[in-house]
Amino acid sequence: MATKFKIKKGDTVKIIAGDDKGKVAEVLKVLPKTSQVIVAGCKIAKKAVKPTEENQNGGFMDKEMPIHISNVAKVEG
Repeated sequence: MATKFKIKKGDTVKIIAGDDKGKVAEVLKVLPKTSQVIVAGCKIAKKAVKPTEENQNGGFMDKEMPIHISNVAKVEG
């Protein structure tokens, strides 16, 4: 059973641990099964993308990776 969190999509959070420590950004997605959140502009990873119909060239794409919920704190206001 997934735990209920106080952080929801659209909330503003501050990163309290990791490479992006100190950044304040918005939550894009909450992953309750793995106790993680995806925060806009934080923990960016380069992902290889194969060429497709809409992206003929392929190449690399920057993507936000999940951060454990214990490493973020909700910012009031």
